[in-house]
Amino acid sequence: MKDITVRVYRFDPEKDREAHFETYTIEVNEGARVLHVLHAIHDELDPTLSYRYSCGSGQCGSCAVRVNGEPVLACMEEAQNNITIEPLNLSVKKDLVVDLLPTLETIASLKPSDSQKMPTKSDIDTIKPLRDCIECLCCVSVCPAMDVTKFLGPTAMRQEMRLALDPRDSGDRIVDAVREGLFTCTSCQACWKACPKEIEIPSKAIEKLRTLANKKGLTLPKHQEVAALVKETGRSVNRIEPTFMELVNAEVIEPTGPVKATIGFFVGCMYNMRLPKAALDAMEVLKRNGIRVIIPKEQVCCGSPLIRTGQLSFLDTLKKRNIDAFRFRGIDTVMTMCAGCGSTLKNDYKTPFNVMDISEVLTTYGIEPPARLPIKATYHDPCHLLRGQGIREQPRQLIRQVVDLVDMPSICCGSGGGVRSGNPEEAAALGKRRGDEIKKTGADIVISSCPFCEFHIAGHTDKPVKNITTVLLEGYKEKDRKKGNSKVT
Repeated sequence: MKDITVRVYRFDPEKDREAHFETYTIEVNEGARVLHVLHAIHDELDPTLSYRYSCGSGQCGSCAVRVNGEPVLACMEEAQNNITIEPLNLSVKKDLVVDLLPTLETIASLKPSDSQKMPTKSDIDTIKPLRDCIECLCCVSVCPAMDVTKFLGPTAMRQEMRLALDPRDSGDRIVDAVREGLFTCTSCQACWKACPKEIEIPSKAIEKLRTLANKKGLTLPKHQEVAALVKETGRSVNRIEPTFMELVNAEVIEPTGPVKATIGFFVGCMYNMRLPKAALDAMEVLKRNGIRVIIPKEQVCCGSPLIRTGQLSFLDTLKKRNIDAFRFRGIDTVMTMCAGCGSTLKNDYKTPFNVMDISEVLTTYGIEPPARLPIKATYHDPCHLLRGQGIREQPRQLIRQVVDLVDMPSICCGSGGGVRSGNPEEAAALGKRRGDEIKKTGADIVISSCPFCEFHIAGHTDKPVKNITTVLLEGYKEKDRKKGNSKVT
């Protein structure tokens, strides 16, 4: 047995003007789950505490709550000392009980067709991962799009895809999905990471629905323009200034000291065409830290904008060209700076080489300590880096070496999934929310590691937005300046 102290969200609409937290200390068995703690509080300390539960074995979804801000099933999450237990981010009826009905009522049901056709084994195998949903609504509680626009949400999209695959259903699921907000999903993947059943809703439902929508001619006009540009030029954005590729004449950039490693650099469209200075800064940081960089000129768009918007007709051509560009040079490690490119190469390609984000490269091989700058910074986690690649600590390890870091909630900025081009009002609303969080930190600058995030956030904050490597390079320049001054004296 052990004592556990927890903070629990309390709100009784019949008595309370606003919500508050109460702290309880209770004795429970070693290994107790959060649900056991709630039972103990209810049975021994406070019978007025309201919460839901049913099966107690992770199968019904009734006991979904937030623990330290993250959605979990109370019956499956091990209780730790000093945790905070809150309801899901939905309308609260009382304490930890939320109103599920408005969302559950939007989930489509099968419309039987006159056909006697039954699902094949292949159909069943494809449907099965989507059928595992227990309707706990953890995914809905973390969806940024649902906060700012009319979107029925991830579990509704999951169900539309599940029914679209079922030959017994007569509904027009693609048209329904588009009407319900299919193209408002930012591909942030928060729903997948929150799902107790690990249903990959973005890739297995939303992107698949968008592909079917494309075949019906329902792709948004702005997304069609991007696809046409990629097909014509090999890039998803237009050239507006000399590109990184043009500014770097050599295919191989040698380090200034001993070679620690040799990597290929997948530049990506944004760092090549719109933010070349950040890529040039990165090359200086890599040179200083013993990394030889090979930059194949044949590389093109990774295809991420096409995958996210369901336009796959010439994706294989892009993949082959990119893979061959590095494979033919015998490169065994390819580095990305762009979170979206990295996630795509890691998750949507089958590469004969290892793919690493630049933060992984620098923390793996180690960096020369830069001078510390008298700056307070906050870091924005790109969705395709944090959730798409599982990278959280490496960027922070680098940032803390040069500035003071103040963390903020890891929420989507609104630039992904084709939303910035296809639904600019939604993107702006999410960008404003990101700007509000930045302001709360009191930071002097914002640091990130995704060109789309950097570009979008810059329009929603009055603070400078910089790439991690740019800040590191500033630290090195300050170190050199101090060293030069000390030599003069």
